Amino acid sequence: MKTLRTFAAFVAFVLMLTACGGGTTTPPTPTLDPVAARGKRIFSQHCAACHSLSPDTIIVGPSLAGIATRAAERVPGMDARTYIEQSILKPDAYIVEGFPNAMPNEFGKKLSGEELDALVHFLLTLQ
Repeated sequence: MKTLRTFAAFVAFVLMLTACGGGTTTPPTPTLDPVAARGKRIFSQHCAACHSLSPDTIIVGPSLAGIATRAAERVPGMDARTYIEQSILKPDAYIVEGFPNAMPNEFGKKLSGEELDALVHFLLTLQ
């Protein structure tokens, strides 16, 4: 009888843990605001063929994983937003060491001001 009570208590404990979320779960994926979501679509259309969003994955140009953090430190006195905008509009202004000067320089003509702002906004989410 004691064994049956112990077993019942164990089952109740396991059920309680399961119901309370005691198991391991993956953290939720952050939802992008509408401007960043638009920027992500623009990235997919214009940038993803050459730039990865995965760390240490090189396609043609450098990975942009963590670009918001790195951009703030690349040029003394320049904030991340300005660095990213300049790198898109004048890609030969700052060449990342180890990479050729191969980025197209027509994005200032291809993208509207709103599209550029959305793209930069998205890239600034990549901490």
